[in-house]
Amino acid sequence: MSETYVSDQNYVQLNFAESPLQIGEYENCTFKNCNFEYAKLSQFKFTDCEFIDCNVSMIKLIGTAFRDVIFKDCKMFGMHFDDCNEFGLSFTFEGCALNNSVFYKTSIKRTSFKNCKLIEVDFAESDLSNSLFSNCDLNGATFENTNLEKTDFRTSFNYTINPDSNKLKKTKFSLSEVHGLLRRFDIEIDRNS
Repeated sequence: MSETYVSDQNYVQLNFAESPLQIGEYENCTFKNCNFEYAKLSQFKFTDCEFIDCNVSMIKLIGTAFRDVIFKDCKMFGMHFDDCNEFGLSFTFEGCALNNSVFYKTSIKRTSFKNCKLIEVDFAESDLSNSLFSNCDLNGATFENTNLEKTDFRTSFNYTINPDSNKLKKTKFSLSEVHGLLRRFDIEIDRNS
């Protein structure tokens, strides 16, 4: 049985939770206002695709390939990116809610997160070097044995990062949020002085 190959297609306002997308390889496709909630996208390949205003929460991603994929204004709760095909794994997130998603042990260098909610996201043991977190809420996000070298957190907030258990060489932080590096010491910081 041959896999489907689709390129340069636009999918608008489709419910893939009810009528599943055909398994295969999708290149340079756009998915706009589509619902994928709880869909099975295991073994799919997405290259140079865009997901805009989609609900992709709780989808199955076992062996799924995302290569240069853009997610914009998507609801992405409980995504297990740690199940994805690691080869060429690369994406950009803008205006997305990725609450309770998992990037455990993923190598996603140079990833851009802009205006995202990353509540309770697991970044443990992942490689996020040279990444950008621009205006992101990282409340409850887990950073443990994570490579954050040259990563930019200057405009993000609510993070807790232990400098002893993460790689932070040349990582950028704002002075107003630097207390997120000191929480583990149980000290009081006077923000008025």
